[in-house]
Amino acid sequence: MVSLQSSLFENLQSYYGDIHNHCDLSYGNGSLDDALYNAKLQLDFVSVTVHAVWPDLPTDDPKLEYLVAYHEEGFERAQAGWAGYLSTMDVNNTDDFVTFPSFEWHSMQYGDHCVYYLDDNNREIIDAPDLPALRQILRDLDTPTFLIPHHIGYKQGYRGINWDAFTDELSPIAEIFSFHGLSENGEGPYPYLHSMGPCHEHSTAQYGWAQGNVFGIVGSTDHHNAFPGSYSYGRLGVWADGLSRQSIWDAIKQRRTYVLTGDRIELAFALNKTVMGGIAPASDTRTIQVAVEGGSALDYVDVLHNNRVIHRESIFPQATKSTQYKVHIEMGWAELDSAFDWDVELTIQNGNLLDVEPRLRGYGPSVVAEDDQFAYSKLEHGDNSVRLQTHTRKNQSLHTPNTEGLSLQIEGTGDTQIHATINGRKEVLTLSELMTGSRTFYTGGFVSPVIYFHRAIPEQEFTHTFKFEHAASSTNRDWYYIRVRQHNNQWAWSSPIWVEGNLS
Repeated sequence: MVSLQSSLFENLQSYYGDIHNHCDLSYGNGSLDDALYNAKLQLDFVSVTVHAVWPDLPTDDPKLEYLVAYHEEGFERAQAGWAGYLSTMDVNNTDDFVTFPSFEWHSMQYGDHCVYYLDDNNREIIDAPDLPALRQILRDLDTPTFLIPHHIGYKQGYRGINWDAFTDELSPIAEIFSFHGLSENGEGPYPYLHSMGPCHEHSTAQYGWAQGNVFGIVGSTDHHNAFPGSYSYGRLGVWADGLSRQSIWDAIKQRRTYVLTGDRIELAFALNKTVMGGIAPASDTRTIQVAVEGGSALDYVDVLHNNRVIHRESIFPQATKSTQYKVHIEMGWAELDSAFDWDVELTIQNGNLLDVEPRLRGYGPSVVAEDDQFAYSKLEHGDNSVRLQTHTRKNQSLHTPNTEGLSLQIEGTGDTQIHATINGRKEVLTLSELMTGSRTFYTGGFVSPVIYFHRAIPEQEFTHTFKFEHAASSTNRDWYYIRVRQHNNQWAWSSPIWVEGNLS
């Protein structure tokens, strides 16, 4: 766990989840059981979301008849299966894995939102005609609810967020990253490429904060093939006091959340004894503390004030010796028309396997499973070993991977060995070899599937803590947040901390 020079995070722990993704409950692929199985491979909590309502569905446009029929048929399936869905979600809510039921409410005028329920009371699909009506119905329910906007970056009127109608009453957070793209400011990585259109400045998170709105941020996949947490499509981290529905709910409500693209980056951020998501009292001097434990080598860490970068940490030690390393092992590639089966066992000798981070994707958006099987990966942990059984296809494009993998956190020295059994073939690598760069092993000849051992990243390159003071004074409330980039192009963004305006 990363450490701040502060007691603020002492009673909190980071947990990872995906609260917006889909399966075949309405429209999508793969069963709810498959989705939950896949979620448990690499997440602490999940909400598998049911597409359910679209009050202003464009039924008067003859060019969109196919789209209307597709959604209406899905909504009928959602209503029919709702009771069974609730039962399955509740059964899978356990002491070591948390679930929340949710449904998606679409809107051209107000943007899409997901409705989440905390407990067993009055959980229903609500066919509200507009956003104010939906809020009022949720207020009247005898159960805690969230109303979370997502893919906010589309233009208002085209299923993007309507900031004029936004309130944080039931919406403490907004989803700013998913397979749709990133809506931090419309100019960063991960552009909107969906047929619904590009990102519009007035629908971004930075614009929403600049209008005075208070909301935290999260990532989720919006995956439609029964694979919550699909690697590189979006996840969220929370700082919570335990792994339970109430604890995760409270962390979201208090905006102790941060956005992840894929790697399990742990990001802690405090300002004047206020943790991320909070509102600090007015002060002309702000002491900012940041701690990051990345999933790979850090590239830079930005501190932003009122949407502008005021500080960047970008020079990290290039260590030749360390006591801990992270090694990403990835498998896939090739020129095959069908899936390739992998059975990979990794054992650490002359060292200790401290942690295994699954980096599993499942089927991408345009991939169809021949056998209708969407839960096909299996992970087994030993005392100092891990075994992954999965299958991969060739990459969808030169920029869209279909690889599967995991990251090992290893305590050891240059003499520590990774013994790999790859579909029966044995290979041995030392950390000293991997410190200089990557290694690849082909399963056959040219354009055959490949397993890829990335460079071993020493602890000094994936952890960083810093503290500095920023002087600022304003009569209005202002805000700060953190942005992290790794060399492997995986990112994290914190929810803001706001500072009250000085009215004296």
